[in-house]
Amino acid sequence: MALILTQEHIKCMQAHAEQAYPHEGCGLLVGIVDTATDEKTLVNLALLHNAWTPDVAIKLASQENSAPLTKARRYWIDPKDLLETQRQARENGLNIIGVFHSHPDAEAVPSQCDLDLAWPDYAYIIVSVRRGQAVELKNWQLDINHQFQPEPLKIAPASAAKDRMPLLSS
Repeated sequence: MALILTQEHIKCMQAHAEQAYPHEGCGLLVGIVDTATDEKTLVNLALLHNAWTPDVAIKLASQENSAPLTKARRYWIDPKDLLETQRQARENGLNIIGVFHSHPDAEAVPSQCDLDLAWPDYAYIIVSVRRGQAVELKNWQLDINHQFQPEPLKIAPASAAKDRMPLLSS
């Protein structure tokens, strides 16, 4: 499958990731999945607050063996934000089609935590932010063996983003 998005979407994700630095920034990808063309079209972004807390860290601690569990190395989307984004998307005939988050001072490659928490069929965009500047953006999708594989990005003109809805944020 391929993810179609605009340069405006990329700039928005990069800016959100830079603003969150040195913590991870995160958000949801809202759009349309077309199984006939094997493409996902990003229509809009829900820019969300990284809701990672020590309580979340305790719940997931059994899965971790390495780095300290802080917002600098983890993100969490509040379930309330997820449900509100889904509600707004459905009102506009859209769905959540993926997640984006940043990796401060690290590669735009999924971590083990990213893999452990990933859902099938979603696009997973990771923005690498080094010293406060977004330097790389890559898209990933789970394969049938629950392993991340690169998912192609197709850049479309801004006018191609049909049925746009207002930017979602919390």
